[in-house]
Amino acid sequence: MLFNIVNKTIPLPDGREITIETGKLAKQADGSVVVRLGNTMILATVVANKDIKEGLDFLPLSVDYQEKFASAGRIPGSFMRREGKLSDHEVLVSRLVDRVLRPLFPDDYHAETQVNLVLISADPEALPDALAALAASAALMVSDIPFAGPVSEVRVAKIDGKYVVNPGATELEKATLELMVGATYKDIAMVEGEMDEVSEDEVIEALKVAHDVIKLQCLALKEFEAEAGKTVKREYIGDEQDAELEARIRTFSYDKVYAVTQLGSQNKNVRKDGFKAVWTAFTESITEEEVVNLALAKRYFNDIVWEASRRLVLDERKRLDGRRLDEVRPIASEVDFLPNAHGSALFTRGETQSLTTVTLGTKNDEQIIDTPLKYGYSKFLLHYNFPGFSTGEVKPNRGPGRREVGHGNLALRALKKVLPAVEDNPYTIRIVSDILESNGSSSMATVCAGSLALMDSGLKIKAPVSGIAMGLISDEATGKYAVLSDILGDEDHLGDMDFKVTGTEKGITACQMDMKVNGLSFEVLTEALLQAKAGRLHILGEMNKTIKESRQELKPHTPRAVIIKIDREMIGAVIGPGGKVVQDIQKESGATVSIEEKDGAGFVSIFSADKTSMDKAVARIKGIILVPEVGEVYSGKVKSIMPFGAFVEFLPGKDGLLHISEVKWERLETMDGVLEVGEEIQVKLVEVDKKTGKYRLSRKVLLPKPENKNA
Repeated sequence: MLFNIVNKTIPLPDGREITIETGKLAKQADGSVVVRLGNTMILATVVANKDIKEGLDFLPLSVDYQEKFASAGRIPGSFMRREGKLSDHEVLVSRLVDRVLRPLFPDDYHAETQVNLVLISADPEALPDALAALAASAALMVSDIPFAGPVSEVRVAKIDGKYVVNPGATELEKATLELMVGATYKDIAMVEGEMDEVSEDEVIEALKVAHDVIKLQCLALKEFEAEAGKTVKREYIGDEQDAELEARIRTFSYDKVYAVTQLGSQNKNVRKDGFKAVWTAFTESITEEEVVNLALAKRYFNDIVWEASRRLVLDERKRLDGRRLDEVRPIASEVDFLPNAHGSALFTRGETQSLTTVTLGTKNDEQIIDTPLKYGYSKFLLHYNFPGFSTGEVKPNRGPGRREVGHGNLALRALKKVLPAVEDNPYTIRIVSDILESNGSSSMATVCAGSLALMDSGLKIKAPVSGIAMGLISDEATGKYAVLSDILGDEDHLGDMDFKVTGTEKGITACQMDMKVNGLSFEVLTEALLQAKAGRLHILGEMNKTIKESRQELKPHTPRAVIIKIDREMIGAVIGPGGKVVQDIQKESGATVSIEEKDGAGFVSIFSADKTSMDKAVARIKGIILVPEVGEVYSGKVKSIMPFGAFVEFLPGKDGLLHISEVKWERLETMDGVLEVGEEIQVKLVEVDKKTGKYRLSRKVLLPKPENKNA
């Protein structure tokens, strides 16, 4: 038999069905499946090396999600006309999957493992990113790779007051809350999403809805694993162990390490140097005759640092830098830090610092979005940069990595909810956050600095936004736990949770959570959200001391912009044949003019660094779209002179006849010497011919009427 096909069907709450199939495609991979919902299909494969790389103390896992343009019947728009390196969108989906898979591999499993996810058929009403983690988990379940799954992931959105699981693109446009939730049958492992300033209760309710659906998917995946005959996993060689060496290091170093954790210094280098001194003292205690595996010894030592730091928090309710559990580090902020930027801010919280700029550009600066499921433009960009010097390290600049893309996306989602409505904002907005120092929560510093810089620019945002990173340290054996506000880099590494929450005074705008252990209850999650709210509001209060609302005016050197909404029928008149009219407006005024049609209307965006230039362009466009009204007075220009009168352009592109009898009150026998071509005169529109649409003008009605008709 060529194929040994196994299928599984999983129902969604709305009646749609997800199907999973294995045994037909990519059979040489350790595990492969095709997941389908509607016309969306994802091929997921997983391969792991049998041999373990020596010297590794981490899992070399790579997750790559790629969308094929053929899946939507499209050809890539790039110069090469083929798929290239992963786009930011594909990187973000890859990260979503990686974050739910990685904690479920054994701690001592270090074989190189690769998960590939390929979108082979695309349906905009069955968004593939909500199926990617399910596909990856299914591929692992039907392989012999050791994996403590299953795990799955769904999107939950609040639409018209109801929670909807895995909505299509059309429905999603109306959502006030959107979360991607990854979980095992027991516990939530990952959350990421954006909201319209919602309450903590709404987030909790959405997580419960998502988890109920994920539980059903996990049960189906266990059945799928059994039907595929893959319940027995491969054996592997784990980490080397030496109980005698471990005991020796513990005896020598635990008390010394614990003493370093109690120093309470806000300078991370003090702790770093203290731990290093203990390790150096241990290595110096080894005699020349002894043979000690220093790599293994260092692993045991790091475990002791991890344990001692956590015990300090759980037993003494103290933190490494001396703060209370809910205390936020000292904050300092400035705006207008860079004189030539359109908006800028410097935000410092403890040893984390972001220098952020805002640049306001024209429609020509919009980013082209070209994916199989979407082609369009983005007028809000946020870029996050994390150079090596921010942590005192030597690191080559190779461009943004996956971490930078992910952190920038979280900050973008946090801030985009408070931007002006599209019809009120003519600008393309680019925010750039350069992290100058980092000791935890640099993405949240980006949110705070970005909010300050937006207000400094004069762009009218709805409300300022702050962000905070929460941590969790827990002990399953004793039941003790501690929720930490504004975590350090060390606390992120040593803790069990990294939960970032952003929002305004009114509510949450974005969040991201990663769990490193099992067992996060909804009670602890609620406590973390409420503690995060208190921290967010404290940070917001500190930011408000610097600036609490957008400046009344843009910076003098910021290009001015105006949006004029016009009837759809007038778009052609503004553009002109072959773009002649709009090009003439730009040439004559010096302004940049762009036009787009949306929602059955036209939007003309005008950009200029000069008021005179702006006024000229606005006047020309208003003249084109203005409907002449009988009785109105216009400033016109004489275009030609005839024996019977003159033709006057009283609005751009609109000429009217000024008859010889309407030039003056006095009777004129001839037009010679009365008017000149190019002369500007005031005229009144007195009639529009209903049949021909021609305009009749009068000049004399604007002149004083002689008292004596024969004078």
